[in-house]
Amino acid sequence: MRSFTEANLKTLAGVRSFERGCGYVDAVSGVEVGDGWISASVHGTERYEVHLALDGPGGLSGECDCPYGLEGNFCKHLVALGLTVLARPESLPRQRKAARDRAQDLDGWLSARSKDELLALVRELIGEDRQLRRRLELRAASVRGDLAAVRARIRELLDIGPFAQYGYVEYADARAYADQAGQAVSAIGALTGSGRAADAIVLAREAMKMLAQAVESVDDSDGWLGQVGAGLADAHLDACRAARPDQGELARWLVGHALGELDDGLTDIDPLDYEDVLGEEGMAALRKLAVEAWQGNRRGWAEKYLMERLAKAGGDVDAVIAVHAADLSPNGHTHLVIARELDTARRPDEALRWAERGVQEARDLAAVDTALVDHLCDRYAQADRLADAVALRRDHFGARRTLLTYQQLRAAARAADCWPAEREGALALLRADAGRRQQGWYGGPVLVDALLDDKDADAAWQAAIETGAHDRQWLTLADQARATRPADALGVYLRLAEPLTKQTGNAVYEQFVSLLLSIRDCHRRLGSPEEFTEYITALRTAQKRKRNLMRLMDEHRL
Repeated sequence: MRSFTEANLKTLAGVRSFERGCGYVDAVSGVEVGDGWISASVHGTERYEVHLALDGPGGLSGECDCPYGLEGNFCKHLVALGLTVLARPESLPRQRKAARDRAQDLDGWLSARSKDELLALVRELIGEDRQLRRRLELRAASVRGDLAAVRARIRELLDIGPFAQYGYVEYADARAYADQAGQAVSAIGALTGSGRAADAIVLAREAMKMLAQAVESVDDSDGWLGQVGAGLADAHLDACRAARPDQGELARWLVGHALGELDDGLTDIDPLDYEDVLGEEGMAALRKLAVEAWQGNRRGWAEKYLMERLAKAGGDVDAVIAVHAADLSPNGHTHLVIARELDTARRPDEALRWAERGVQEARDLAAVDTALVDHLCDRYAQADRLADAVALRRDHFGARRTLLTYQQLRAAARAADCWPAEREGALALLRADAGRRQQGWYGGPVLVDALLDDKDADAAWQAAIETGAHDRQWLTLADQARATRPADALGVYLRLAEPLTKQTGNAVYEQFVSLLLSIRDCHRRLGSPEEFTEYITALRTAQKRKRNLMRLMDEHRL
């Protein structure tokens, strides 16, 4: 109850929904208070049923069947109900006590009825409530083992027809369909409980297929049908544990399911969960079938995953490696996976050989998995093979000349105490690229970025003059050179600022003002503040219609 306050309603709903909910207080009717819950109807565009839970694990929560509420939001109708109840705080404890008393009275009254009286009451209720009647019919059919009746009812429960318009269940109706489909799980469980577990296995598998067909025509954005599928998987496992079916047949079914032959996509069944049902003989059959399937399609994702799962569960590292080795990717990623498996198994020498193979067998070193290169260089460093690490980084940089590979080469070469020589060769490659106007990923020659990263500002500036540079690079160069070369930096800032005067937008204005501040600093360093004043005066005259720019300049005293 501590979480049931106006402040918490506003927090849950948000300011907009809370304010709108205030206008719906007069539309609340039929308030019913239970022990820990409150429900009512709220009349908006339509009549909506709302329900507040007061004592849930996460505190106050609510549900509403309006479109916004069905998306899981705390809507204005829930706010209206909450405000209605909070307006009469003194009555809520009394109403909750009354609800508990009513529940106890009802339980006491039912307990005092005779069997015949209770039967008469149930018959009366099922005559008035069709859904209740159908649920009880299904329960009865399950208990007496009427397989035909249960199968027919499950088909009805999984039929999308009553919920579908034009053959498709829209998002607003998906929850209701899922609730109905969930009754099939209960029916199958009841069959198992009544001693008909073998029949429950059959119906669970049939229901999985029907649900798989249905999901193609349902907007299941919230995953309600996934929960039904998980329930069917649990019901199937429970039935198998009770019935102890033929181990070979179960193994075949599990492999078929794992390979997607059932095409359900909703019942994520792990064959290893059935180990206690399959026993040694069944697990052997399962592994044999998995191997045969994999040998027939070594590149199949499902086949590989099943084989890897079984091999890992059995602690068979060599089998795991065999699965991956049968379909090696050209960029070396699979070699890395194998190397990591061998490292985990404490077989470092084999792991290293596989990692080296991945690099050696890569068709294009520029496209090699960078994680493989990093892994191998780490292993070289651990083994004090620093020269090998440098050689690999050099080759990788030569194939993929980026700032990152330059930085990685530099780190490896410094560790091996050979950076000056390596730097000379690396910069020679980057100068050749710059001469061909070959730009990096972010524009501009990588040479300029590399020299900037080396803190060699003068060389970077000269490279930019000789080979050209991206505006981003020129801005960095000007920022670094402003203290020692203010005149050069000023020329860069003025050039970068000029095209911004023809553009609009707050982001442009912020960038422009940043450049103006740098221009002002350059003039101060050069001892020419009057020139900056003239520049700003002319600029304000030309740009005076850009009110947001003028405001931003005022804030920075420009």
